Amino acid sequence: MAWIELVSIVALFQYLMFGVQVGKARTRYGIKGPATAGNEMFERVYRVQMNTLELLVVFLPALWLAARHIQPVWVSLVGVVFIVGRFVYFRAYTQEPSRRGLGFLLSIVPTVALLVAALVGLAIEGCRWANV
Repeated sequence: MAWIELVSIVALFQYLMFGVQVGKARTRYGIKGPATAGNEMFERVYRVQMNTLELLVVFLPALWLAARHIQPVWVSLVGVVFIVGRFVYFRAYTQEPSRRGLGFLLSIVPTVALLVAALVGLAIEGCRWANV
């Protein structure tokens, strides 16, 4: 499970790094807290952080649940795709929001795949338990 822990830690550090980028953008564009609007470039960085938070709420539990049923090394590789997807999303969204699609797909597809893997694993385990 060390691989799952490592992917979780990297994903959380990535989120914190996006938060640092929001702080830098606040200073660069003169957006004083608690405001979250007022400059398009700031809003792009802020939206990346918030979108990442929204996905982490699903991604992290899905990662751990899938690892209960599938070899953790394979699950962690799916997690790495999510992390790479978030970096691709950050770069695309901050440069040209209309090009964020690839980064989004590289984030949402692994998340859904982990959820499905966890559900299938649970169903298989349930069938074994019930001797079906």
